[in-house]
Amino acid sequence: MFDAVILAGGLGTRLRSVVSDVPKCMAPVGGHPFLEWILAWIEPFRPGKIILSLGYLSDVVTEWVRNNMKDYPIPIEWVIEETPLGTGGGIRLALSKVTSSQCIILNGDTFFDVDLNALCKFREKAGTPLAIALKPMTDFDRYGSVTLSAGDRITSFNEKKHCESGLINGGTYCIDCTAGLLADKPLKFSFEKDVLEPESSCGNLSGFVSDGSFIDIGIPQDYELAQTFLPANIKL
Repeated sequence: MFDAVILAGGLGTRLRSVVSDVPKCMAPVGGHPFLEWILAWIEPFRPGKIILSLGYLSDVVTEWVRNNMKDYPIPIEWVIEETPLGTGGGIRLALSKVTSSQCIILNGDTFFDVDLNALCKFREKAGTPLAIALKPMTDFDRYGSVTLSAGDRITSFNEKKHCESGLINGGTYCIDCTAGLLADKPLKFSFEKDVLEPESSCGNLSGFVSDGSFIDIGIPQDYELAQTFLPANIKL
């Protein structure tokens, strides 16, 4: 059993040319908010509860959930950042609502078709407090790459540059909530810089390679792709 956190408080600056009046997670895809597709996709994995981490225009999201998700079989809760807490602070705030011993963390503007149950089992077997789902890519330059050792340990996060092939951080995590990874951090901090990078140097991060479909709607080209891909592959 795991709970799930969906990070849905982004400003959506990269999508402003297409969507300007709603948070990124509420961007319309096939006539429905992107968040609705994510909730439909995650439902078969049966998390114990779902926590939405909200900030920018949070009332748009909470009102939609209240009006449209009454029959959704998994409890949905939320936390709201009154002031920006950084990616790490936002995750820690959401984890305060988690009651399971482990939690899946997802980005609310990305669809990455990962077997979440397999990711959790992988983290447990690896014995690490955090596992990251990694997406293999070819001919890319808009993401930094990840270096993975033969023992499935992440050893470094590399700056963006053109790569003929490599692995990227897919933004899907399984975290051991009993490990206290975020406990000693300040009120506002970066999950990437203050947690992932130092933990990788200690061998505390495992990498779960998954070649499932990956769509980042913060990129206008991917947002256009999502309009047909998600309705063709997910049933609402």
